[in-house]
Amino acid sequence: MTELAFRDGIMEQIRLREPRFDERAYMFVLAALEHSQTHLTERRHITGPELARSCRTLALQRFGVTARIVLEHWGVCSTSDIGDIVFTLVDMGLLISQPHDSRDDFIGVFAFEDAFEREYPWSTTHV
Repeated sequence: MTELAFRDGIMEQIRLREPRFDERAYMFVLAALEHSQTHLTERRHITGPELARSCRTLALQRFGVTARIVLEHWGVCSTSDIGDIVFTLVDMGLLISQPHDSRDDFIGVFAFEDAFEREYPWSTTHV
């Protein structure tokens, strides 16, 4: 996969608007969006819950048992944070949303503790 990068100056603008998240969190959400699209028969709009679940899947694939730690290190502690990242990218003109899209679409899609620990594929806590 090609490494994603922002144009010069974009990250500074993003940090001014939303400084809570590491640059890698923005790149990761964009990668998860593309990851989601590659599993469809044709490209289409991805909903908030679909993107949140794609972030979970990609994080587990890339980071395994450390997925939650990595995301939290980048400032991403909930699916609501994923929504904040998405809508910052929308506000910056880097993503396009549909009229019915909302930050609320990302609220409570899953709990990080459950998704990355209790429901981890090799976890013994969900057996």
